[in-house]
Amino acid sequence: MRHTKLFKMASAAIMIAATLLTNSCKEKENIVETPKGMVAGIVTDELGTPIIDVEVSVKNTELKAVTAVDGSYTIQNVPMDKQTLTFTKNGYATTSSTINVNSFKDGKATVNVKMLIAGCKITGKCVDARNGNAGMKGVNVSLNAGAQTTTTDENGVYLFENLTIDDYTLLFTMSGCVDVEKKVSKDQFTGDFIVTVEDVRMGAKELLPGATAEDLKSVDVWHYNEYRGGKNADAYPHFDWSTDFMGTLTSWYGRWEEQNEGTTIQIRNSEAEGHWQNPADHENFDSYLAGRKYITEDNCIMSIKMRTHACQEDAPAHWGVMVIDLDAAEPKAELIGEIIESYNESYSNPDHKFDLSKYIGKEVVIAIGIYRWETGDYWKQLVLRRIAFAKEQPSEWGYLPGENVPGLDEQYKMTMEMVRSTMPVTEFSEFIGISPDPRTDIDGPEMYSDAYKNWRKAGHFAAWWSCMPIEKDNEPFAGEGFIIKTKGGDAEVSTTAPQSYFYAKFAIAQGHNKLGLNARNFSSSNATFFKVTVITEDGTVKNLTPETTVGQAADNGCWKFIHENGSADTPEDYAQFVYDLSEFNGKNVIVMLGVFKGEKNDDENKLCIHSITLK
Repeated sequence: MRHTKLFKMASAAIMIAATLLTNSCKEKENIVETPKGMVAGIVTDELGTPIIDVEVSVKNTELKAVTAVDGSYTIQNVPMDKQTLTFTKNGYATTSSTINVNSFKDGKATVNVKMLIAGCKITGKCVDARNGNAGMKGVNVSLNAGAQTTTTDENGVYLFENLTIDDYTLLFTMSGCVDVEKKVSKDQFTGDFIVTVEDVRMGAKELLPGATAEDLKSVDVWHYNEYRGGKNADAYPHFDWSTDFMGTLTSWYGRWEEQNEGTTIQIRNSEAEGHWQNPADHENFDSYLAGRKYITEDNCIMSIKMRTHACQEDAPAHWGVMVIDLDAAEPKAELIGEIIESYNESYSNPDHKFDLSKYIGKEVVIAIGIYRWETGDYWKQLVLRRIAFAKEQPSEWGYLPGENVPGLDEQYKMTMEMVRSTMPVTEFSEFIGISPDPRTDIDGPEMYSDAYKNWRKAGHFAAWWSCMPIEKDNEPFAGEGFIIKTKGGDAEVSTTAPQSYFYAKFAIAQGHNKLGLNARNFSSSNATFFKVTVITEDGTVKNLTPETTVGQAADNGCWKFIHENGSADTPEDYAQFVYDLSEFNGKNVIVMLGVFKGEKNDDENKLCIHSITLK
């Protein structure tokens, strides 16, 4: 009986084993192996340069390759399904790319990648402004709002490593010291990819609220002798919403906004932010606008056209102008004249006058600000319509006074004083005409101010060149570019007197002496007449002829052209005009771009500017 039982158990085991073996064989027969293919591509850095010796691996496999000198790689026998490729090399940010069965065409998938250089470094030194600029230990340094942090060593030195090429903001903080902010742009990472930030002076006192001498070195440069703000057309077209670009300036402190009447500096008055508890301060501005200006005999009289809001005779706005000479042994904010009491609801006439002649020969910081005169719920507004610099005050709404440039039509309103004292633009050499603000469909003044604020940072043409709307206003937000134009049928025909123009001063040198203009117009029958004119600081005037096959020469140095092609999506379709400035190498010159009513017609003849370059 016992043997019989064992036999039955063995037989059952054999039958089970046989069944399992049969099922296993059937499963193997049903398995379809994933087809395999080839993955290939090229690896470059963000500048487009091929990278050698990058390890390319297929995740969760032993498949890998190394890029050749031209950045190319090939991996065979890669399963043609979802796979992740990883690209690694020291000094670069590791990069991944995912492929799937649809990535393969005829058994091959092409995967090209760009790897960010991660071998960049930012270093610098913090010094103690109160201790002979000795290295300052223990300063907290934050990179991009705390993405990385460190502290300075015993010599005041700090270092951030393994960074990609990008824009960075550094914040320096230490108890008992005013915070300092520094910016590093991606363009500074050249050569060995190490950026050394200029010494940061900690412990320096504020010369203006929220601003030490270090901070004031980086405020806006006021290149020109006139800045206009507001949306009203009080003296069209000179003062019009489309021509008044004070709102493009960026060095504001406190509260400000662009209004119909002008660019307004306001008392901070938020209960939620605790402003009502701020004490009255008759020495320091509550809000202000600041800029750097080189003062000469030609521009030493500063004039401000202004009005007020929310003011009465018994409750005026208190405001003034302060100047800081940063080259002084001990820089300080000096009030020019007295604190001014204003309650006028119409524009000042004459403009308020400030004599800056003691600063002739110096580049100084100028601040225009309003004081909190009382504690509590306190509200006043200082409205700026114009800031002007000349030898004397301008007339009520007129252009800047001075000596007309010899050989230039008087309608230009360009003076020798303006030619000599305008400061060269060095911040940008490539200017855009299309607004970077997405609201490019704006057809009026209602919401333009926010767009203007973005112009300066973006290198917009109208933020960095000075607008001179002699007879006609501009179209700032056309989708094809910034438009300067003539009047229609009632415009006087002239190739010497401009209808509108812009100007800027540049230092011309080798590698910086080719002016490029990409532009179009909007008529197949009425040509646009425009002119590029150069004025040297001694008053020599020369009209330039472009190197182009588009259009033809017209009278008095004008160029006549019809070209309707070009859009934001097709920048290559604009007419391209190139001007040789090499004869002015080593000189600072005024460059003017103007439009003219060269022929009688009923149209507004337009010059639509896509971009301007100086290379």
